[in-house]
Formats: sequence, C-alpha cells, structure tokens
Amino acid sequence: MKRVRKAVFPVGGLGTRFLPATKALPKEMLPVVDRPLIQYAVDEAIEAGIEQMIFVTGRGKSAIEDHFDIAYELETTMRDRGKSIELLHRTRLKPGAVAYVRQQEPMGLGHAVWCARDIVDEEPFAVLLADDFMVGNPGCLKQMVDAYERTGGNLICAQEVPDDQTHLYGIITPGTRDGALTEVKGLVEKPKQGTAPSNLSVIGRYILQPEVMRVLEHQEKGAGGEIQLTDAMAAMIGSQPFHGVTFSGRRFDCGDKAGYIHANMALAMEREDIGPAVRAFGEQLFAR
Repeated sequence: MKRVRKAVFPVGGLGTRFLPATKALPKEMLPVVDRPLIQYAVDEAIEAGIEQMIFVTGRGKSAIEDHFDIAYELETTMRDRGKSIELLHRTRLKPGAVAYVRQQEPMGLGHAVWCARDIVDEEPFAVLLADDFMVGNPGCLKQMVDAYERTGGNLICAQEVPDDQTHLYGIITPGTRDGALTEVKGLVEKPKQGTAPSNLSVIGRYILQPEVMRVLEHQEKGAGGEIQLTDAMAAMIGSQPFHGVTFSGRRFDCGDKAGYIHANMALAMEREDIGPAVRAFGEQLFAR
C-alpha cells in the first residue's frame, strides 16, 4: 500500500458569496484571526505527512502563489529593524514541495481534481477544501491518514448534519460502523429533501486512489451541471475499500459568512494574546 504523499488543494473558485471582498482577494486568503484559510489547510497537510502540495488555481489567484513564496523585501526589512521572521516560516514551503496547475473553467470540484492528474500520477492523494475549516488535535487529515494505514482504499471525512440540511451536501449510504469508521455503501450528491439515505454528510477532506482520475476523465456532469467528485467516488464503490471517517474536532463552514465569523470568534477567544480582550468585548456586546 502506497503512502499518501501528495495533496490537492482546489482553489480556483470565484468566491462569489464573499463579494466584494473576493473581487481582488482569493477567498482562500481570507484570514481567520491572522492566518489565511489556505495556510491552515497546508499546515494540516504537513502535520499528516504530506510532502507535495498541488494547488489547482484560476485567474486572480496569484496571491496564493505569493503567500507561499519567499518575500525577500519583507524579510530583509524585518531583519534590518530587528524583528523576528519566525511568523513567516510556515509560509515558506520547501523547494519542489509545491506545484500549481490552472483550471481554465469553473466546471466543478471533480474537474478541479482531474486537472491535477499528471502531477498526482499513479499515487494515492489527499484533497483538502480550505473553506471547510477543521480544528482538532490531531488535525482532520492526520486522523484520516491514520485510518488509511489500517484500511487502505478511499476515505472521506464524514459528519452528521441536521435532516433539513442534507440537500446541501454529498450524503453517505452507510454500511458497517466501527467507532469513527463507517463503511460507505453509496454516495449521492445533494439529494432532494426527504430522499437522503442518511444524515451522514461528506466534508471537504478526502484520501483517494488514482483510479478516480480515470472516472473523472469522462467529464460526466452531475448536480448543478458540474463535474462532481462525489459521482466519481460513487462509481468506485465496490471495487475498492471505501470508508467515512467521523472527525473528532470542530468544523467551521468558512464558505458561509456566518460560519466564517464563528471561526474567527472561536479561535480569537482561545488565543492567549487576544482572547481576554475579545471575550470582554463579546460580553459587552451581547449584554446590550
């Protein structure tokens, strides 16, 4: 069984739900306190043992490339002024540890993943969606990699959602359950209300075998007229082991404005440097 060494980050989306903020700034660069969403996702991947980061970008995403590059002028100025550049260390990926590929059209998550096929090659790989902000110890992908070493095959992050929200997610048809592991018997993307096979949803973390690329190359469109990764994964069920891993931690939907604010509040209040001030302000605000 090959080790998971590569991770795909689909970052080509338009971020229309956060306009006008995302007119010139990629949504993945929106900060949670003082680190952009994409930085949290990359840190999560590094913790899980990922060696190569593959960013599937689009027009207007150059800020992501700049973020993970060396900022000579900034670092030189900070050193000259006697300031530490330790905060920038996480933004400096090793030479050869990052690759970029362009998704020319926003044709869906499945299409974005397929754009990375030549870099993924014949290896298992992870997929991380930065706006699914996962907070845990260990991180979500590390929990999934640990499970992968036991089961092999394909794994997806799973989370229970209210019945009235199942139409917003990919939903699992569950089989045998063993602690945090659930056998995946089927997948359906955004089922109509009242037709979902469970309330166990697919969240934006995946470990997939390279065979999924051969399913995606058919470019078959699904829900919303887009090429859906869920449909490609569903086609592989039965031919390879397939499990959902229930994440032990917290998830914030930072593709949603309220979820993004929740993430900032939650992490700010846990910080030693700013937590007391943020909590005090919150108490004053909510007391009105």
